[in-house]
Amino acid sequence: MKISEYIAESINRLPKGYVFTYDDFIQSVNNKEAIIKALNRMVTSGKINKLSKGKYYKPEKTPFGDLAPDQYQVVKDILEDNGKLIGYLTGYSIFNKLGLTTQVSNTIQIGKNETRPRHTRDRYTITYLRQKNIINKVNVPLLQLLDAIYLIKKIPDTTIASACERLLKLINNLTQEEESAIIRLSQKYSPATRALLGAILEELDRKNNLATLQKSLNPITKYELPGAKKTLSTTSNWNIE
Repeated sequence: MKISEYIAESINRLPKGYVFTYDDFIQSVNNKEAIIKALNRMVTSGKINKLSKGKYYKPEKTPFGDLAPDQYQVVKDILEDNGKLIGYLTGYSIFNKLGLTTQVSNTIQIGKNETRPRHTRDRYTITYLRQKNIINKVNVPLLQLLDAIYLIKKIPDTTIASACERLLKLINNLTQEEESAIIRLSQKYSPATRALLGAILEELDRKNNLATLQKSLNPITKYELPGAKKTLSTTSNWNIE
């Protein structure tokens, strides 16, 4: 079988929107130049699309044009290293999925222990948020919630009051074990993040371990979160104004 035929058949088996590089074929076809030529010919013919240098994807075609791959596919090489999770989608990337805004951003934010300068990939701007906690599959949903609290003033097309209302519902769905974990993880976030988390948990009457949050805060520091008190009756207990 010709190299081009082998690559075409392999791509046909991939799900639509899957992002790949020539590395996906190099073990079976030990000829990098031939692989790249075959892939570029398929781009020219419209069978696949080029995402960025060396990155391609199999598009899902619609009457309105080709759909772009989802954000995870766009940056999965930044989020994983040999199967190990080293980053996660956060901020603008997940505000919509969490129901905090109706807007979909062209900025992909990634939480990582070690960050790098912003850069672009296709139509996306990729930025980074430093995460001081260990990143693993169990922690990620809780870190995304904490990041949303941390970035609450930057959530587009909403108010702090509305964001707090949605966060109440999301955090109320946490198990007791997850509640303890999010409080533990919050210790590596800003005091304002811990204060708002405390106010939300107290509003939900989930008072286990709240003393841990209270002790981590300076009792005379004030936190300006305009509108939070419209949703939370507990803000004064956490010096939130």
